[in-house]
Amino acid sequence: MAQQLTLCFDRGRTPDRLDRFLAEQLPELSRSQLKKLIDEGQVLLDGSPAKAGGKLKGGETLTVNIPAPSPIEAISEDIPLVVLFEDRHLIVIDKPPGMVVHPAPGHYQGTLVNALLHHCHDLSGIGGELRPGIVHRLDKDTSGVMLATKSDSAHQSLAAQFKAHSITRRYVALIHGLLVGDRGLIDQPIGRHPTHRKKMSTTCRTGRHAVTHWRVLRRFDADRLTLVELTLETGRTHQIRVHFSEQQHPLVGDPAYGGSGRLKTVSDPQLLKLVKELDRQALHARLLGFIHPETQEYLEFSSPLPQDMRAVIDYLTEKYGQPPFA
Repeated sequence: MAQQLTLCFDRGRTPDRLDRFLAEQLPELSRSQLKKLIDEGQVLLDGSPAKAGGKLKGGETLTVNIPAPSPIEAISEDIPLVVLFEDRHLIVIDKPPGMVVHPAPGHYQGTLVNALLHHCHDLSGIGGELRPGIVHRLDKDTSGVMLATKSDSAHQSLAAQFKAHSITRRYVALIHGLLVGDRGLIDQPIGRHPTHRKKMSTTCRTGRHAVTHWRVLRRFDADRLTLVELTLETGRTHQIRVHFSEQQHPLVGDPAYGGSGRLKTVSDPQLLKLVKELDRQALHARLLGFIHPETQEYLEFSSPLPQDMRAVIDYLTEKYGQPPFA
């Protein structure tokens, strides 16, 4: 629904910039949204179009027209979702492997956004569009817990938590090779690969800070495989996959970062069959914790291993006489 707001900059106030005053009065709108409203002539200063850098001296009246959110091009689709939590602010789902998060060339349908548009009937809009707010992503073939928001205020709150690295994120991965030690961290910046533009790398010239903590859960010595738990401080594109691949420990089954090529080292025919049936990187987002943007309560959600990855882990734990993996 469109809104029209009237704001008064009282006489006697210390002079201030118009855009700074708007940000103070309308915290539910981001600075980029406010700038867009100003640029589109939706903010009037005493009846005339305002300028972002204009000065308010006292006694002015601002009229702010906020258009109704417009629908995005993505269509809603009745795609089943496993919902772990939902309220009017956000939704937490258990994403299956193989599902793309955002519509993109080659994947305009069947995405998580398409599914959420059908499922969520109480979207108030993100950035002026009727869409769910995706504050973090999982790769198409990575399964597990994902979060989306339904309003601008919730989106800004959760985005700030991700930026501050205060979100709890734990993954489980099966990697090639046997890690030295029981725990450690990889602290290497990640950016676009210098020659393979669809890949990321730590060898780029201008990478962004990236830190992955790891802890060994199980070792499968004869097959030279390690089951690890990863805790992310940062959330760079392909972070886990890149960090371990460039440590010579690619994720099992990873087609882009060397995991598929290492399958020739797997001599157990049954294990090789199960990994080929996995047909993706062995990576699962097992746990996600955050502060609810409205109640300020800490919430934490977990997801069990999906069946394809579970089949590989169960086979290995039984083969090595280890207790079942929880």
